[in-house]
Amino acid sequence: MPSNEQRRQAAKRKLERRLARQAERNRKRKRLAIAGSALGVVVVVAAGVGIYYLTRGDDQNAAAASPDTSQSETPQAPPPPEVKAKPATVNCSYHDAQAPAVKPVQKPKETDVSSTEAHTVAIQTAQGPIGIKLDATESPCTVNSFVSLVNQGFYTGAPCHRLSTKGLKMLQCGDPGGDGRGGPGYAFANEYPTDQFDPQELELNPTPVQYKRGVVAMANGGPDTNGSQFFLMYGDSQLPPQYTIFGTIDEAGLQTLDKIAAAGDDGSYDPRPGGGKPNLPVTFDSVKLA
Repeated sequence: MPSNEQRRQAAKRKLERRLARQAERNRKRKRLAIAGSALGVVVVVAAGVGIYYLTRGDDQNAAAASPDTSQSETPQAPPPPEVKAKPATVNCSYHDAQAPAVKPVQKPKETDVSSTEAHTVAIQTAQGPIGIKLDATESPCTVNSFVSLVNQGFYTGAPCHRLSTKGLKMLQCGDPGGDGRGGPGYAFANEYPTDQFDPQELELNPTPVQYKRGVVAMANGGPDTNGSQFFLMYGDSQLPPQYTIFGTIDEAGLQTLDKIAAAGDDGSYDPRPGGGKPNLPVTFDSVKLA
């Protein structure tokens, strides 16, 4: 028979083994808890990064003539406010720009212009026709400048240098030089929808609005630097209300733009501002008042 001492030693060894197993289980639980916490942190960080890259861009797209295309399309931005009534005649000011004209052209001769006239411009390209109805009730000084440039042949032969299919759905045109830097050598102030907002509020909080499919809007390099470049919007897009709306595209023109957009771009403006030259080259073979 085992002695009392032997029984005590056996019991001691049994207790030590039980304590060792308990300690090992505790260590395993601790490791699992740490691993789970680390995984949770990774998931949260990954989710945050994903949200950032999905939503970033709204604060980057308004700086220049080439807005950033990496912008979120949700939540839905409101439409621009209704046009406030303007006097029947508006005085327009056109001042010299920092850069000279990329093609010889004069400033508009008329500076007292009607805010009730409507003009139609017919553009012919190798990809199809683009008709634009200009609306002076929204932006009379912009319309006056555009008509002047058309009549002087400034746009004839000009390529559309940039197509965007992500975020912004637009074709950018109006630089005869074809690199997105050229203009008419003069500049003028923003109009609708910029003039519907309080200037200080717009500067501090330029909340985006919807630029709808079919809208024609001026490109710019900052406040009141409009020249000759413009956007043809073939899809609803969000932008701060700092790009003057001055016309709409006809149905035939939208079909032409859809064809151009479907062919995509070469990505030469990626990653910022985004897009590139259209894969289907677009040149204004003729531009005239209809």
